[in-house]
Amino acid sequence: MAKHDYYELLGVGRDASAEEIKKAYRKKAVEFHPDKHKGDKAMEEKFKEVSEAYEVLKDPDKKAAYDRYGHAAFEPGGAGMRGGAGGGFHDPFDIFREVFGGSAFDDFFGGGGSRGRSGGSQGGADLRYDVEISLVDAYKGLEKEISYRTAVGCDHCSGSGAEPGSRVVRCQTCGGAGRVVSSRGFFQVQQACPTCNGAGQMPEKACQKCGGEGRVIKNKKVKIRVPAGIASGQKLRSAGNGEAGVMGGPAGDLYVVIHVKEHDLFERQGDDLYCDVPIKFTLAALGGTIEVPTLSNASGRVSLKIPSGTQDGTVFKLRERGMPNLRGGGKGNQYVRVHIEVPKKLSGEQKSLLEQFAKSCGDTDHPVEDSFWEKARKIFE
Repeated sequence: MAKHDYYELLGVGRDASAEEIKKAYRKKAVEFHPDKHKGDKAMEEKFKEVSEAYEVLKDPDKKAAYDRYGHAAFEPGGAGMRGGAGGGFHDPFDIFREVFGGSAFDDFFGGGGSRGRSGGSQGGADLRYDVEISLVDAYKGLEKEISYRTAVGCDHCSGSGAEPGSRVVRCQTCGGAGRVVSSRGFFQVQQACPTCNGAGQMPEKACQKCGGEGRVIKNKKVKIRVPAGIASGQKLRSAGNGEAGVMGGPAGDLYVVIHVKEHDLFERQGDDLYCDVPIKFTLAALGGTIEVPTLSNASGRVSLKIPSGTQDGTVFKLRERGMPNLRGGGKGNQYVRVHIEVPKKLSGEQKSLLEQFAKSCGDTDHPVEDSFWEKARKIFE
């Protein structure tokens, strides 16, 4: 589906100033905000579209790329994509917060969306951890223990936030709702309760170790299983190993992002592997069998037959000697590209023998094939 023009979405001209663009976005964001149109998918899409438009037009570099290339600037490989995620778009609610200031999503619209908070314990945040592995590890798969620092449940109060022997009681300020309402002009504004920070409940006596939060910062160790065939950029999810929730709230998840190091011999393309192997020019002419490197067996080698008359750059396919498919669909192939080595130094005997060979082939009179000159002549005709 074709995208709408960003300037038209915000209702501004192409010469609009940064302040005019911001004002236009504020107006559109309030008009289309999902909390004003519960369940209306069309309004939700409009809100996302205007937020995406503002994300581009507020940034001078992105705006310049859009003015020059249009939406193509932010397609994969487009002129607006700088350094991986640099050209991507952010959460529209985060942009809304940025423009309106503070927690406007919660305060202005009452927290009705997926990020809003109601009474009760608060869930922990998701975490990201980057792991670098070798290509061999990616081929075989492995189990790896990682260590990171995060919020974990307090062992003194078992995560409740209350000193052992005391209770967790309903917040008197918000009555357990976790939110309070105040009037601002024509609007009634909901915001997180300042007493319980939106939890709706409080420890009767705060835990001495965690201060009533129900969690403390510690080092945590987790074992992850990296499946065979994984590629750079792919993520592994470890449920419940993110940040612990407040006052016994559910923990977030841990997302492990895999980075596969470059290999000295192999280049990976999808599930296929490519490698370059040098061979002697005598082998290329006469033919024979060589051993080439592979990841597909314990010895790290596999035999490859070289036919007589093999030319430089010839590629041979070793079926199912590539990377395992992550979804269990067999393996890719391994491709071996041969490069013919010409000796840089010859003994007198070797030079004499080669001269005899060249003479027997007629190479001394015609060192370049006639077919080449036929093609050359056609260029200049």
